[in-house]
Amino acid sequence: MTETHPISRFAVPDLDSLPDDMRQAILKVAEKSGFVPNVFLALAHRPAEFRAFFAYHDALMDKDEGLTKAERELIVVATSGLNQCQYCVVAHGAILRIRARNPLIADQVAVNWRKADISARERAMLTYAEKVALNAQQIDDADHAALRDAGFDQDEIWDIAAIAAFFGMSNRLVNAGDIRPNDEFYMLGRG
Repeated sequence: MTETHPISRFAVPDLDSLPDDMRQAILKVAEKSGFVPNVFLALAHRPAEFRAFFAYHDALMDKDEGLTKAERELIVVATSGLNQCQYCVVAHGAILRIRARNPLIADQVAVNWRKADISARERAMLTYAEKVALNAQQIDDADHAALRDAGFDQDEIWDIAAIAAFFGMSNRLVNAGDIRPNDEFYMLGRG
């Protein structure tokens, strides 16, 4: 399938025109994935914001302690589904399928995580992530108690909130920019 739509409704710089650190970061991702994810190009027109965005993204998503990388992606896909962010559901759905080694999970979670084949621990995590994404002003001690009862510690609870909040911002930015998912994401982790 060939992409016929623009990557974004905002300016998309040429990869060769980017500052060296940004170009190298994008090429590293392309080497790993086999393509340049559109979000990198779409956000690159604002170098300071690009650097800040991906520094925080990596700080949240690349940790080896606490939540598993699959759990982190589960939060992203659920949050992005709630926020109707096609790019993040498709892109992070692909990563979730790979990290969870489950070709069905991303679609289930994106459409309705309450009906997905997930554990009680994951259900508690996504209940909280949804509240952070949609009704953070209503979070109270009972929400944290439910997470502790499900086995999460304070650092993991912070990470659930931070990931849901960060991707809430990301979802809104991507939706505002009409950033399109790369065609390559759709089949990753399915077979």
